[in-house]
Amino acid sequence: MKHVVFYDAQCPFCFYFKKTFRLFDWANQIKWVAVQETEREGLYPYLDGRDTLAEIHMLTKEGEIKQGFYTIRRLLLALPMFAVLGLLLYLPGVSRIGDPLYKWVSDNRHQWFGRYDLPRYA
Repeated sequence: MKHVVFYDAQCPFCFYFKKTFRLFDWANQIKWVAVQETEREGLYPYLDGRDTLAEIHMLTKEGEIKQGFYTIRRLLLALPMFAVLGLLLYLPGVSRIGDPLYKWVSDNRHQWFGRYDLPRYA
């Protein structure tokens, strides 16, 4: 079983984030799914009612749903190259800074990086 990460395929920042992280997924632990695909297919009922375009989401191997900063933290932990950084993000109090920082970047990403007219999947 793999972690499933849901990203915005019309967001250039998100697309290149996914593309970069795929390079470091040496054990092939992560499946990347565009949010645009989940909306059309309806295959992911556990995402119902969640604003998946506002924040990155993840279904962990253990069946937990993570979003935003908590997805990034768990994702880093899953990749050997970034595991130490992921562990550091679990230190007490880090989420009090990390979560608002993530939301600020997420809220401004389209202003800074634009938006693709059509989703990019590759």
